[in-house]
Amino acid sequence: MGVHLISAQQAIEGMDQAPGPHGFHAIVDARTPSEFSLDHLPGALNWPSLQDHERVEVGTMYKQVGPFEASKLGAMRVAANIAKHIEQHLLDKPKQWRPLVYCWRGGKRSGSLALVMGQIGFHVSVIEGGYKAFRAAMLADLVQRVAPLRFKVIAGPTGSGKTRLLQALAQSGAQVLDLEALANHRSSVLGRVPGQSQPSQKQFDTRVWNQLRQFDPQRVVFVEAESKKVGNVAVPEALMQAMRSSVCIDLQLTTDERVKLLMEDYDFFVRDTALFGQRLALLTEIQGRAVVQHWLAQLERGECESVVRDLLLRHYDPTYAKSIARNFKAMAQAVQVQLNDRHADSFNAVAQSLIAATA
Repeated sequence: MGVHLISAQQAIEGMDQAPGPHGFHAIVDARTPSEFSLDHLPGALNWPSLQDHERVEVGTMYKQVGPFEASKLGAMRVAANIAKHIEQHLLDKPKQWRPLVYCWRGGKRSGSLALVMGQIGFHVSVIEGGYKAFRAAMLADLVQRVAPLRFKVIAGPTGSGKTRLLQALAQSGAQVLDLEALANHRSSVLGRVPGQSQPSQKQFDTRVWNQLRQFDPQRVVFVEAESKKVGNVAVPEALMQAMRSSVCIDLQLTTDERVKLLMEDYDFFVRDTALFGQRLALLTEIQGRAVVQHWLAQLERGECESVVRDLLLRHYDPTYAKSIARNFKAMAQAVQVQLNDRHADSFNAVAQSLIAATA
């Protein structure tokens, strides 16, 4: 029992193991809630050694009074918080319970928490170098996780139902990497969903890595053709390169059905045309003031469907065609898949067909 320093790579290897002698029953983040919210190890619990305001308080005393007085205050705050964690989280844990603990750099915050847990009798692993070391190791490991995977890229014009197909594939048991879901964004100037915030770049990287580590390299992974950025976050370079060199599937749906699909999937714009108008205004530099003003006038008259149709034909289709031809060279040899309509049965049938073709 006691406290054991391990490298970030050893921590990653332990995360791949079942809880027990070589794995962890829990991952504990000793940083402040604000640090935790920016990013954390997958599945981590936040047991702060210092709360945000306490960390500021100690830091201020360090600068204004001195390190000795700040250390005393910090020790008092940390001790009180650790006591709360013991009372709230540890009293029901058996001696065999093995946590992995970390803070920002593997210093006093994780060290203090780990020391007390180790003295109780738990086998505690602490990441040497903390979250900072883990992130460096994770980014290197992400490249290794991408390398053996075989991707099939779902391409097709805006509104053809690429996301719906990914969902149908996942429901049918296929391996799916849904980057837009991980990014909380639908990957266009209109792609930010009201009420949803995007993760930080660090959190997005961790989410992608965590999804990659679930995949079986012996099976195909389906992914949508994305640009380098999904909203404000960037797709990891190794993954982007792998996607761009992979086999493509060209998903096709009639324009009428694409318009209806988009009005269903972006129903918040149909309900709130003022918000729709605000987003359309962002296209003024690209499409020109006259075009955007025409769209806004149509929205005021309740002609939302006409706006969506013109938006597809005038903006999205030409832009997508240029981007896909430039970035996904295998698109020239893509297998074209024609959907009958936008309804679930059509997507389920295509999903089953694609899965059968990869078996």
